[in-house]
Amino acid sequence: MSKFTFAIFIISFMFCAVAQGRERVVVVTHLANQSVSLSRGEIRNIFMGGVSESNLTAVEIASGSHIRIVFNTYVIGLPESRIQSYWAQMKFSGRNKPPISVDNVDEMISYLVENEASIGYLPEGVELPDSLTVILTTQ
Repeated sequence: MSKFTFAIFIISFMFCAVAQGRERVVVVTHLANQSVSLSRGEIRNIFMGGVSESNLTAVEIASGSHIRIVFNTYVIGLPESRIQSYWAQMKFSGRNKPPISVDNVDEMISYLVENEASIGYLPEGVELPDSLTVILTTQ
């Protein structure tokens, strides 16, 4: 079995595991942005470095986090390897930078509370501070 075939097998296994778990992710922003209404496609665009009318800055949890895999699967629609490849190309060509990265859920909540113009994701069921609001829940 080649390394490529093995990598495809592992990635497929991870997607199956995520899909069977039916875990949900909530996309969260600061309450100051409560009037912002974003579709899944618009959120995907923000996290992939596209221009958005909402001027929100994407914040992601560091690579290797399970919640990041769930977010990438259900919102971005790409596996982690494709996303990292995309950002490597963007950084190398100088066209764009990846989202701000935090280490864990607690740091994500702190960052979102302190930075009103930011958008991030959390596992469904995490207790949110009063200053944060959910703008999308994955199915």
